Amino acid sequence: MHIECVEIQNFKKLKSCRVEFTDKTTIFVGANNSGKTSAMDALRKFLDKKSDFTINDFTLSNWIEINRIGERWLSKCGETTDFLMEDIEKLIPTLDVWLQVSENEIHYVTHLIPSLDWDGGLLGVRLRLEPKDIEYLYKDFVESINSAKETLSAAKSTSSFSLWPRNLKDYLSKKFHTHFIVRAYILDPSKLLNIDPESGLARPQILPFDSDPINEDPFKKLFLVHYIGAQRGFSDSAKTSEEDESTSSLVGDLSTQLRRYYNTHLNPTESPDPTDIDALQAIESAQDIFDSKLRDGFENALIELQSLGYPGFSDPKITISTKFKPIDGLKHSSAVQFDLMPENKQFKEMHLRLPEHYNGLGYQNLISIIFKMMQFRDEWMKVGKLAKSTPSTKNDFFIPPLHIVLVEEPEAHLHIQVQQVFIRHVYDILCNNDRLKGQDFFKTQLIVSTHSGHIAHEIPFSSLRYFRKQFSLSDNEVPISTVVNLSNVFGENNETERFVTRYLQITHFDLLFADAAILVEGPTERMLIPHFIRRHFNVLNQKYISLLEIGGSHAHTLKPLIESLGLTSLIITDLDSIDRKSKLAKPPLRNKRYITGNDTLRTWVPCRTEIDELFDLKCNEKVKRYQRAGFSIRVAYQYPIKILMVPDGPEVEALPYTFEDALVFENLTLFKSLEGTGLINKFKNAITKKETIAGLGKQFFDDLRKGKKAEFALQLIYLENLKDIKVPKYINEGLAWLEEQLQKKQPDSIIHQNSVDILVEEMVMN
Repeated sequence: MHIECVEIQNFKKLKSCRVEFTDKTTIFVGANNSGKTSAMDALRKFLDKKSDFTINDFTLSNWIEINRIGERWLSKCGETTDFLMEDIEKLIPTLDVWLQVSENEIHYVTHLIPSLDWDGGLLGVRLRLEPKDIEYLYKDFVESINSAKETLSAAKSTSSFSLWPRNLKDYLSKKFHTHFIVRAYILDPSKLLNIDPESGLARPQILPFDSDPINEDPFKKLFLVHYIGAQRGFSDSAKTSEEDESTSSLVGDLSTQLRRYYNTHLNPTESPDPTDIDALQAIESAQDIFDSKLRDGFENALIELQSLGYPGFSDPKITISTKFKPIDGLKHSSAVQFDLMPENKQFKEMHLRLPEHYNGLGYQNLISIIFKMMQFRDEWMKVGKLAKSTPSTKNDFFIPPLHIVLVEEPEAHLHIQVQQVFIRHVYDILCNNDRLKGQDFFKTQLIVSTHSGHIAHEIPFSSLRYFRKQFSLSDNEVPISTVVNLSNVFGENNETERFVTRYLQITHFDLLFADAAILVEGPTERMLIPHFIRRHFNVLNQKYISLLEIGGSHAHTLKPLIESLGLTSLIITDLDSIDRKSKLAKPPLRNKRYITGNDTLRTWVPCRTEIDELFDLKCNEKVKRYQRAGFSIRVAYQYPIKILMVPDGPEVEALPYTFEDALVFENLTLFKSLEGTGLINKFKNAITKKETIAGLGKQFFDDLRKGKKAEFALQLIYLENLKDIKVPKYINEGLAWLEEQLQKKQPDSIIHQNSVDILVEEMVMN
């Protein structure tokens, strides 16, 4: 048994999305503020911490319509009101959980079977955060509004001041837990199979109006949920305040975790067995010796008290008795220490050790989070004393078949290699129990959200779920997120998937966390374009741009991935003019019926082949727009430009072939006087000797066929006057377009005016 997928509605940034899980490890990736944490919160709250919901868990723009419902209630005050859930059910958070159940597991899920026709496979349950009694909610809300109005009327207030509640959202800010509860409903599996997400948005089935909720927690006996939040609760050696051990989502230091583990699984005073007898006898013996020592030490003081007539009437004697608890030995900041020289016999007796707080945060994080995983596993399998403890209910004897572990951002404080080792081995640690090996009866599903490309690097593409920002087109909505299952990106094209996967492994998957992407042709562009951005494009310089060096002949292989990610991208590539018949490279010329050999230009953007046609395309014709997905892709390549071969001379048309000669054409005066070797020296000689633009272009073409482009780029980087180099026109236009696109996209911190009004009202009331 495992969770096949979940569908989340109206929860924070997740308006309506489907998240598919693998049966082992699933990784959430995406840019900052793309919805990964929202998904983890939805899973944690719906599946485990149902009492943690607040009004802030609703998709923010939904409150506009919810407040309108409140206004309709007030306008119908005193009339017969239809209290059907239809008005509000499309606005409240829900989580549809779809379980894959095999035939030998049916006895676990008899209470979830939708009909007698069900013959195994998927089972669905909707968890819905809804009003306990919508009629009572209506009446109490209206009474509260009227009471506030009466108070203001009695005070004869003429100002714009308002009392609580001003609207339905304001009312629920104080009465949320009074009126809302999570209820569960059985779903129809056939409707999930027939309805796929559209443009990234899930289309969950409509629940029949007469559906009855399940009386108890539908998953109580099916799975155990454990969670580690992004905030670990670590402290350094200068800040050793005690952590609240009841906060299970915090990892905490190793001493804290050892105390928890000891109390749960090892404490000899709880359900002792024969192996605990020696320890208990030693504790009792130590307690007797210490009691005797205390009596001797306090003897004179106690005799002096008795001589004063105290304690009084019956003259009871004061005695002192101690009680040793084994756990007390771990309740100090140095309970866990690290031996610095364990193998050095010379220092063996000196015990050169340091408390754990003196280790780096990365080392603390790794050890503590791994130990936490071990604790989760042993709690699930009821290892040690936990198996013998007196159960509070009969369900405590039962081990659920599914273990769900949620981990947020495990990469905190870890360097690259440790991040990779962690994600490779963490699932094995969760399954390192004899009862979990070589069987299918118990199943663990690990769900990790991360900002680390190094963690994504270690996981198969099929296990990655990409959270994509989707910016709203309506003034009444805030930006939301959709989820892309990357296992379906390449379809049946295994060769393309293999190439892209291996390429991204080299680049550490940073494409999955970027605001936009720039695909460049070669090393020269890769080295110089970051300089152009820093020098001339302030907005781009503030964004997280993934710059990928991939030749024009391979850029199109990223098409399925970039289109699935919905990632605004700029492709900076070369014209690659070739002879139509011989297919040999040729310097670009007009009216020669040359074609491009660049697969990106021919098959992706702008889907043109003729060089003459490519020369004359307008800027907007170099853009491919994906209207429904809300992003665009633009290509930038060399095209004819007007230059001056000599100062004050006539303008002539230059036809660059690559980035390098386009850069030189744009900076002829600079390169004419530039000292250097290799291509720089060849370009200088060509500029000095050639008298016509055609001859100069032909010489550049020949020199580039034999020259070392990376060496050329390195020499340019060391120039003192690098800031004076002009950006090639085609690249300048492309970067300006990309900057404009990112400015158009609404920042997550800026919310549409109607939603702002709601927030301002709340601030005024508080």
